[in-house]
Amino acid sequence: MKKSKLEIREAIVDTAVAIAERSSWEAVRLFDIATELNISLDDIRPHFREKEDLIDAWFDRADSQMLREAESVEFLSLSPRERLLHLIMSWLDTLAAHRKVTRQMIGAKLEPGHLHIQIPAIMRISRTVQWMREAAHRDTTFVRRALEETALTTIYMATFTYWMRDESENSQRTRDFLAHKLVLAEKLDQIVYGAPRKETATDSAADTQSSQSKPATIATLSSTEPVVHQMRAKSG
Repeated sequence: MKKSKLEIREAIVDTAVAIAERSSWEAVRLFDIATELNISLDDIRPHFREKEDLIDAWFDRADSQMLREAESVEFLSLSPRERLLHLIMSWLDTLAAHRKVTRQMIGAKLEPGHLHIQIPAIMRISRTVQWMREAAHRDTTFVRRALEETALTTIYMATFTYWMRDESENSQRTRDFLAHKLVLAEKLDQIVYGAPRKETATDSAADTQSSQSKPATIATLSSTEPVVHQMRAKSG
């Protein structure tokens, strides 16, 4: 049976990663992918203009998985900070089976003299962070939004860098690293914008009704350890 365009595209990415696991990402060639899939280079060209496009497709998978994680009822019950922790770790967990190859892909993008690769890479980081904010239901505006985006991008990149060398079970050290950075971001937000007003018993019912319309800022984040442990177990 003839494969769909999506199936062919996914098979190309899978084959590229498999070849890289046997050798290295540097050694991957489009003609080798074509040979293994018994297709022509012209069959690959409509899907990928060049080898570097395969890296974007690899990270697109992580983006998609991250957004799927955000659709569950369990996810929506988390606090804003817990949502960010779960989203970033879901993104990383998608790539975890091929951590070495992922690290080599990043190394290829950072090679000196490849500005035509590096500039789009910066843009794709920005896109991932924007999708992350959407999935976490972040809706701050103007200056506060810009500061939040900068902080989240910094945390995401620092966590990604830490994760690439993390050999702990279930990336536990990375999870702890990320949780610590998110707590620091919360404290910084409280310094800049002030501590959130504490909820009283008389506020509870009204707040439940209006919670969907209120912006979730870093200052409103609270830690609920039992839920975090549950999400850690599931992502393992």
